Amino acid sequence: MLSGSDFRLLTSNFRGRTIVYVGRIVAVGKTDRPFVAYRVSSRSFPNRVARITDVGVAIQPLDPEDMRRNPYIAYNCLRVSSNGVVVSNGAHTDPIFEKLEAGIHPDAAIQQALTEMGYERDDFNTPRIAGVVTESVGFIGTVRIDAVEVSSFELEENSCHFICTYELDRLESRSVPFVAANADQAARYIVEGGVFKDLEHPVCAAAWMGSLAVYNPHEQIR
Repeated sequence: MLSGSDFRLLTSNFRGRTIVYVGRIVAVGKTDRPFVAYRVSSRSFPNRVARITDVGVAIQPLDPEDMRRNPYIAYNCLRVSSNGVVVSNGAHTDPIFEKLEAGIHPDAAIQQALTEMGYERDDFNTPRIAGVVTESVGFIGTVRIDAVEVSSFELEENSCHFICTYELDRLESRSVPFVAANADQAARYIVEGGVFKDLEHPVCAAAWMGSLAVYNPHEQIR
């Protein structure tokens, strides 16, 4: 498992500087129960919130006019299927969920959706990242401008695997500590806990651990 000091070493040697802005984050793992967590980190569109909806959790702009500038900033980030819980940074959440509902295996569902939709055609060629958790196995995938990757791993207590849209955007067999007793704590942890607290520009977060939860830090300080 990657410790906090190991993580700082990993992030301190990218072109001679410390990596502190990694964009969106998908985490899949287990505490005493399986969980998924998602975090929006953004420099361009910080005025967003995570909201629980009838179908899961959605990322929504506070100003609808922002959608004119970037259509990728609003989407379902988390949906719960009886065949696995889906987490992602974009509109591919829904087709992955639909494929799971149709009985497609999680790794194939992620692979197919990412291949079909490709990376985001924005100014940064932002990767699409996604995860699925089942009772005992986690799955993480990404599609970048140069590749599609999907991996699976056995869940271990109090740890997670994660993928980011920038910098830490390659799938590697590393896990990091993740400590939370429920979904509310998991949504906070991916913003304020462990290795995640050093990553810049958090905007909002969501998690599932048997139930749904969201964390909107800017609303907590009003």
